[in-house]
Amino acid sequence: MTCDLLRERERTRRRALWALASLRPGDSAASELLTILDELDEQERSGTSYSDNPLELIEVRNSVSAKRHNSGIDIILEQSIPQPWRERFYQASIGSTRLVDGPYAADWDKFLASWEAEMRYLEQHRAARYQ
Repeated sequence: MTCDLLRERERTRRRALWALASLRPGDSAASELLTILDELDEQERSGTSYSDNPLELIEVRNSVSAKRHNSGIDIILEQSIPQPWRERFYQASIGSTRLVDGPYAADWDKFLASWEAEMRYLEQHRAARYQ
């Protein structure tokens, strides 16, 4: 998969997740968003994603470490974030401040916590779809 395709896929995922956040599980307006997210998940599982074996969240959390910047702020090195997680972080962080040498480690931690919460909420929507 090219970088452009990965960027577009993760942009689509991010927009769908943000839109879903404003809906209650079981809301019929979520149907189209759930279909989009299901298709993206299927593409990733079937190997048509950037990586043949994308890391799970816990593996990503453990593989990316913070580095103390000379400004006194902890940052992360973007190249240490495996794809597709790097692109997911980029899409969720558009407009965020950062240092030239890398994004703030606190923003990375916030992204990981938000991703977990979003995935729990997505599962609530998916479960409500069949009730």
